[in-house]
Amino acid sequence: MKPLRRLFYKPLTSTLTVTSINGFHLRPAAKFATEAKQFLCDIHIEFAQKRVNAKAVNAILSLNLDRDDTFTLIAHGKDAKKAIEILGHTFSILMRSESDPKQIEKQNTSYQSPTRSGEIISEGIAVGSLHRFTVREVAHASLCSFEEALKESADELERLYAHSKKDADAHIYLAQKALLLSLAEGIDTLEDFITRIEAEKEGLKHGRHATKIADLNDLLYRIKKQMGYDYEVSLPRTPFILSADDLLPSQIKILENSTVLGVVLANSSLTSHTAILLRASGIPSLLLDTPLNREEEKVILDAYSGVIVLKPSPEDLILAFKRQNADDKFQFEIHQNRFKPALTQKGEKINVFANVSDLASAREAKEEGAEGIGLLRSEFLFKEHKPIIRDQVKAYREIFDLFEDVTVRTLDVGGDKALPYIDIPKEQNPFLGIRGIRLLKTEPKLLEEQFEAIFLAAKNRPIKVMFPMISTPEEFSEAKSFALNIAFEKDIPIDNIRFGMMIEVPSVLFALRRFNEIVDFYSIGTNDLAQYLFAIERTHPILKTDPASPILFDAIRHVMGESTRPVSICGELAGDTRAIPQLLETGIRTLSLSSKRIAQIKDKVRHV
Repeated sequence: MKPLRRLFYKPLTSTLTVTSINGFHLRPAAKFATEAKQFLCDIHIEFAQKRVNAKAVNAILSLNLDRDDTFTLIAHGKDAKKAIEILGHTFSILMRSESDPKQIEKQNTSYQSPTRSGEIISEGIAVGSLHRFTVREVAHASLCSFEEALKESADELERLYAHSKKDADAHIYLAQKALLLSLAEGIDTLEDFITRIEAEKEGLKHGRHATKIADLNDLLYRIKKQMGYDYEVSLPRTPFILSADDLLPSQIKILENSTVLGVVLANSSLTSHTAILLRASGIPSLLLDTPLNREEEKVILDAYSGVIVLKPSPEDLILAFKRQNADDKFQFEIHQNRFKPALTQKGEKINVFANVSDLASAREAKEEGAEGIGLLRSEFLFKEHKPIIRDQVKAYREIFDLFEDVTVRTLDVGGDKALPYIDIPKEQNPFLGIRGIRLLKTEPKLLEEQFEAIFLAAKNRPIKVMFPMISTPEEFSEAKSFALNIAFEKDIPIDNIRFGMMIEVPSVLFALRRFNEIVDFYSIGTNDLAQYLFAIERTHPILKTDPASPILFDAIRHVMGESTRPVSICGELAGDTRAIPQLLETGIRTLSLSSKRIAQIKDKVRHV
């Protein structure tokens, strides 16, 4: 803000208190700073005689604000009054939404050999040899400039955020991106970035948020990798239990692709991003008070009882294997039954289909027990370049060959999804602009080629084509007529093709009787439907929708009551075991979900 203009405004202040047990850490700080940037005024936070810029994530973190700490929010400028009011409300929401880390109740198990107790990060049991985690940095010639590395690292975090399935994971990446951009402000070289990172780490070292140093190291790691650095991580090919002081959040992906059986950490916390990602990965993990500096020694990692058993006796091993086998047997039985139909307790068959993006994910769906494809996200088939018709036909045909029942969603880009070869003008509200079937207005040639490819690939098979973002019956009729004209012009018989639509725009709820006359089937996209019902963008850093909201279920019941056509669910709600009883109660009989959830969802259905 210009200094002269400041003279005409009086600074406004507000006193706020941190109530979350986790303190004012990275995720809420990133959301707070993002919100603060919207206001045309200077905004600062003052605590312990230190004043920092509230629009900079790293500056907020440097205060090490802990639970019960009270700080002063100061706004000076044109939007000061609005900023104080809205940011105060935002802070209150952030504190309420920050739940205490759940202490997992430990089971009581008596082992004969010495044990080390710890806190449970992720439940499970493993028996194996300890391997101490080491990583070696190897510098190579620079592949790109710091500016290019920064952009690619930020884009990578954005992609991880967009593709993350679990909410906790997604907001980790969004918070890291905000921190990265804040740290890199005014920086032009890797050397200067390293200097800033070291200064930030020094500020966190002795505070409660010392475990957040891993996030800073992770950002530096990402930048360096983009610039040509290699990181040699030596992991055994045989199954092992990893011992480490701490891990970077990005290193969890390395473990997921290894033979790791379990993880033991020392310098971390139950609320660290590393711990959150370990829980999401399902790797049995413990947090000890001090490092476990042992190598190649067989141990029992019991993340049910919260202990690691050192030099286990034969009796200890027998006990551990029994518990492990009981756990494995349960998971094994669920997996073994994945190809069996999902029948409710009353014997009613529920169709369990998969959401897929390409041939590889379609093959995975087949292996995981999917009975069909309820959602083929066609926009992911050709992400990097515009495909020619021949390539499209081949891609569709290979997927159609795997299943008898396939639903193809036509290109769904816009909003938070983009393709490099589609130029969608920048819009003030992209989620309310050109996306989904509205591409007919701007990219008719692209959709013409897609329809031709789908029709040619179908070749007399009963394929279903689904239009996204339909809001009126007229819009559906226009899209269907467009598709029929393509078939007529290209002389392709399509008696085998059925045309349906996504239910994700609330206006559809009020016109279902008219839609019934022209639509062959419906698929409820609960993610976008919730977004538009509650007017909360799915990627919003602060506001969140409740995926189990009674309002959303009321909308589903309304669809089931009004529809005379088949209805399925293809949003994330279909893969949530907690939601299955309610979904079936609404009358839904077809679920389409992530392949990895199929076995669990079928098992859940069998117990309803």
